[in-house]
Amino acid sequence: MQELHDAPLAPLTTFRLGGPATRLVTATTDAEVIAAVREADDTGTPLLLIGGGSNLVIGDKGFDGTALHIATRGFSLDGTTLELAAGEIWTDAVARTVEAGLAGVECLAGIPGSAGATPIQNVGAYGQEVSATITEVTAYDRRSRETVALSNADCAFSYRHSRFKADPERYVVLRVRFELEDAGGLSAPLRYAETARALGVEAGDRVPLTAARETVLKLRAGKGMVLDPEDHDTWSAGSFFTNPLLTDEQFAAFRSRVAERLGDAVEPPAFPAGDGRVKTSAAWLIDRAGFAKGYGTGPARISTKHTLALTNRGEATTEDLLALAREVVAGVHDAFGVTLVNEPVTVGVSL
Repeated sequence: MQELHDAPLAPLTTFRLGGPATRLVTATTDAEVIAAVREADDTGTPLLLIGGGSNLVIGDKGFDGTALHIATRGFSLDGTTLELAAGEIWTDAVARTVEAGLAGVECLAGIPGSAGATPIQNVGAYGQEVSATITEVTAYDRRSRETVALSNADCAFSYRHSRFKADPERYVVLRVRFELEDAGGLSAPLRYAETARALGVEAGDRVPLTAARETVLKLRAGKGMVLDPEDHDTWSAGSFFTNPLLTDEQFAAFRSRVAERLGDAVEPPAFPAGDGRVKTSAAWLIDRAGFAKGYGTGPARISTKHTLALTNRGEATTEDLLALAREVVAGVHDAFGVTLVNEPVTVGVSL
């Protein structure tokens, strides 16, 4: 277990932002992870968990406590059952499942970060969510001080949410188990219209796994959502804001604001989200509120490829990023009465 003091955290995040940690511990086994967590809990030391760093916004002052970098490794495939250690690189794991001819996560290709983060956020994209294939999460319970196994139902998954996100101080994910599908080398049924169009098929069709994965990677790259150290348009946390979920009443009020601002002929995006709620598009809101691709003149700007990505152009500070995020949130609310919610976890700062 490696230990550093006054250690920079920016290199461990996809934003390349944030000040140092008082102490940085890198754990490569479950036992080391548990030992570091117990030590922090026993001494009352603030603890920050870092996986792939793709969903973190760390303040410029850094973190006064122990930052635990979970760098465990483990990829186990038994038939259609996949188990990943929390520190496994998610993009590599997806590639290996496709190579093995198994469907279920192929449309989650190119998402940066670690496997252990996927159940926390209920990671999803292009018509797939990990909640559809996760069967069990092994975690260390800081309250009971024991390792526990949580079933899919125990995880309480919903849109970009889970039991882990609802109670972030309780569980430390150690391993994640998935049940995939052997469809003879074909993908799961495509549920995202853009993916189906790009492949020249209908929604609900299956395509070769490699074609599905490669198409998603191309779509993501076109939006600056595949990490590239040389491309500052990818120095981001992916989608910075979640798509708003509105009640029917809230959506009706929103729709009226759209008509006032853009005209009666303009219909905002609307997708049924269950429980009497409607999901609309954060990217559409941002763009129609006047924040186009590439917006900004400072070191933090909206990506030139996608309005949902806020980027570090190389010399930004976290405060630069937050100033841009606050401007976008205020502008969307003023225009449409909808409040955007940030998707990345903030550390030592807030919008």
